[in-house]
Amino acid sequence: MTPRKFQQTIREYYKENKRNFPWRKTRDPYKILVSEIMLQQTQALRVIPKYTSFIQKFPNTYALAHAELKEVLLEWQGLGYNRRALFLKTCAEKIEADFNGKFPKDFKLLCSLPGIGPATAGDILAFAWNIPTVVVETNIRSVFIHFFFKEKEHVHDKELIPLIEKTLDRENPREWYSALFDYGAYLKQTSNPSRRSAHHSKQTAFAGSDRQKRAHVLRIILQKPCTEKEIQTITLYKAHMITKIITELTKEGFIKKIKRGLYTVV
Repeated sequence: MTPRKFQQTIREYYKENKRNFPWRKTRDPYKILVSEIMLQQTQALRVIPKYTSFIQKFPNTYALAHAELKEVLLEWQGLGYNRRALFLKTCAEKIEADFNGKFPKDFKLLCSLPGIGPATAGDILAFAWNIPTVVVETNIRSVFIHFFFKEKEHVHDKELIPLIEKTLDRENPREWYSALFDYGAYLKQTSNPSRRSAHHSKQTAFAGSDRQKRAHVLRIILQKPCTEKEIQTITLYKAHMITKIITELTKEGFIKKIKRGLYTVV
């Protein structure tokens, strides 16, 4: 398929099947960042109510930076991967402290912020300021592998990047990436070509995983300060598992130890 035909196909699909999300109605880089972080590990339809609620409670970087971590984590409940909430708050704090509350319009500076990688930085530039930047993420991989690597396995990003750059709409990257994301979401419901990416990693089951146990322990501590023994009584997890989780959560900045062996959210 020629690049021109490819662009036409994507645009025609988008014209007929454009999805309506609240984060597509804003040009605020903070709100776009919140949506990007939420969407990293969660389906869009599940994100909508959490995004709306989160933005109402923390409407800007100042509000998020000055909020208690406990407030942020309680608002985040239901999305999973609590590190994302911690990264988001830390990022807001850095933007307030180092950039006077304004997001830098610079790819490298954006990538230097907590929780922001190349794909998220590119999305912020495109969706907030319509700045054309090459973005590589799961949905985009799906689209380009589907059209340009139909029979190939283990497709590397370095093979996709020249095509993404060549077909990028430099006049309106905001709409172009929305169209690519929507087509990629459609492909995921059928063949999901991103599985043929060299960068594809299968997500492990949540039920019974260490990740589920971590979330459970953190949820308990969010309700009230607890000792390791109290947590073990509630969860029935083995003592060594409780100690491991507590150590990790403390090291990562989620919780801290206070008097009488109690652990509370930082």
